[in-house]
Amino acid sequence: MAKSKQKQAMALSFAVLATLADAATAAATPTTNLTLHNLCAHPVWPLVTPNAGLPAITDAAGAATRLDGNGEGLVTLTFPPGAWSGRVVARTGCRDGDGGVVSPPIKCDTGDAPPVTVAQVSVHGPGGLAEYSVSLVDGFNVAAVITPHGFEQGRECPALGCAADLAVDCPGDARAAGGGCMALAGQAEVFKARCPDTRTTPTDVEATPQRCLEPGELKVVFCQPESTSSTD
Repeated sequence: MAKSKQKQAMALSFAVLATLADAATAAATPTTNLTLHNLCAHPVWPLVTPNAGLPAITDAAGAATRLDGNGEGLVTLTFPPGAWSGRVVARTGCRDGDGGVVSPPIKCDTGDAPPVTVAQVSVHGPGGLAEYSVSLVDGFNVAAVITPHGFEQGRECPALGCAADLAVDCPGDARAAGGGCMALAGQAEVFKARCPDTRTTPTDVEATPQRCLEPGELKVVFCQPESTSSTD
């Protein structure tokens, strides 16, 4: 009986220590937000997907929510404490099996499969490092630019991505049926020339260097005007 009580006490102590450790980790991790803003003329249905083994962002627009166009669609989520990484895609033309617009959608014209623009983000890395990029490796469907905010001056926290509509000049053999531009042979070079601050191959990096520490927000803007420049 005494040994059983001792084991129970030890188990309780370990549980308390684990809880305290989790609380300390959360307290040591600064809060970072993910904001999604749709400036396209049409709605988008953003999908935020964590990398394997990481928690989902379950706030109001964490899984599948319609963001209305022309700047009306705006939502801010909070990243979980601790290191987190994942991707954001903006799907278009989403509807149910009867053709009605629904949330969550069942089928979308673009974003369910290539071609798709992918915004990749990671936060709370070593020293508070945040890394972000816009990938066109899987083609292009919606223009996207990632801009960090709330960081210390002097940090390398540039706006990265591409505001250009690459579907406009897409060659006929690369055009996708539902819209967008496929990443066929030769298109990576075209994408890179037009949008040097994107990643167009698996080993590619942006022309502008980044080393951003502890930004308070990463903002992903869909269809940002090409003439717009963002500063913190």
